[in-house]
Amino acid sequence: MQERAVQTFERTLGDYFRERLTDCAEALAPRPEEDTLWYVGSVLARLGDSRQLFSYDDGQLSLRPLALLYKDAHEASADHERCLILRQLGDQALFLGALFAERYARKGFRQDYFVGMGGGAYDYLSDNAYSHRHVFAELADRFTAFLDLIARACARNAGTGVEDVLALYRQWRMTGDEQMGEQLRALGIHLDDDQKLH
Repeated sequence: MQERAVQTFERTLGDYFRERLTDCAEALAPRPEEDTLWYVGSVLARLGDSRQLFSYDDGQLSLRPLALLYKDAHEASADHERCLILRQLGDQALFLGALFAERYARKGFRQDYFVGMGGGAYDYLSDNAYSHRHVFAELADRFTAFLDLIARACARNAGTGVEDVLALYRQWRMTGDEQMGEQLRALGIHLDDDQKLH
């Protein structure tokens, strides 16, 4: 009897977001490039981890304002350093402007703030980054469309909106709770024990 090779597909948090983005991107004309959808899905997964979004400043965990990131980039002495900071700026503007627009609007930050900051950062990267220039160019040219795409892809859908998934993922990482792990696996997200914090 021949053994059958069993192929397993493991979906990461990035894969989960990329699938949601791909489904929603069908309504856009022109449809975004696959490389750009892959990049945006990776940004959502990465910044969904609070350790990647927040930083320690004066012994406190905080979110560095976009304007200060811009200042840091302007003052950077090396182009490589400037590109790293501007990539962080663009990614944060995309993430925050799409997923937390209402929260920032209550503080007086309208969508054009995120478009200006993020679009400007990606525009610089489209000419100066070491790699992914075509991705940064598309994000710069269509920043508003990507904010809308991310918001639609991450909208609440039967209790599995992006905030629900990220909150569940963070809680699982902190506690290692197996029931939470099962909920994430039911969404098709692959989990490794080394992702846990304890």
